[in-house]
Amino acid sequence: MHLNFMSSEPGYDIEIKGSCRGFILLKGYFNIYLWNPSTGLHKQLPSSRYSSIPYRCNKNYFYGFGYDHSTDDYLLVSLSHDPKLANSKHLEFFSLRANTWKEIEGDFPYCNASDDSPKRVGSHFNGAIHWYAYRHDLRYEVIVAFDLMERKLLEMGLPDDVDYESKNCDLWVFGEFLSLWAMDYDETEIWVMKEYKVHSSWTKILVLSIDGNDISTIDYFSLICTTKSGDIIGSDNGKRLVKYNDRGQLLEYLSNSYSPHEYQAAMYTESLLSLPSPIDSEQA
Repeated sequence: MHLNFMSSEPGYDIEIKGSCRGFILLKGYFNIYLWNPSTGLHKQLPSSRYSSIPYRCNKNYFYGFGYDHSTDDYLLVSLSHDPKLANSKHLEFFSLRANTWKEIEGDFPYCNASDDSPKRVGSHFNGAIHWYAYRHDLRYEVIVAFDLMERKLLEMGLPDDVDYESKNCDLWVFGEFLSLWAMDYDETEIWVMKEYKVHSSWTKILVLSIDGNDISTIDYFSLICTTKSGDIIGSDNGKRLVKYNDRGQLLEYLSNSYSPHEYQAAMYTESLLSLPSPIDSEQA
């Protein structure tokens, strides 16, 4: 599908940065956009001082997109890092209702721990956006979450029984749970937090075997979503979509044979929703 409203953006620089209630957040090299593929509705968002930093220069940033039910507002969240500035970490969010960016002051000792960080998106779950992060001051991996209603960061612990140094890991939403996947060369473990914010509730529930399957040439596998029937959809290096059943058995894969470039995939739910009007427009 050709995105005419992004015609000024280099195609290889367009990245999916989130999806919520039928809207997809797209970041080009120059601008940020919201788009509802079902209705064609799109809106260009203003860039902040820090969100315009070329993120390809440094991987230590987070992006996320979510909905605050308490105010009927959509928020774009960014924790960016500019190595050229002395005070280099900046947490900010854009409110569609207020139609403006707001920076939150504080010390944020986090960097993105994902090996493929420029293409990862925050996991929207339970009214917050979650990222797999590394605390560089304490030197361990954590979950960093931005509470969309409280407008603040919080931190949660990851499962203890995972060797994070030897595995590729990231967060996703598995059914009704916030979940961690952890991949090494021949298998991917799936952990779920059965009680939100309760560290002791982390449970390993499934292992997806990769070595020995018809797709044994996979060297990097990431999970995307689950279907209504319980099947698990993942991506092999952004080149193939892979499907497993809820018992971890390989079902099929779909190759991207039409383009030499890697594709991006994100969870999307069709909707006919429109975006809320800015406060100034409602009062006019």
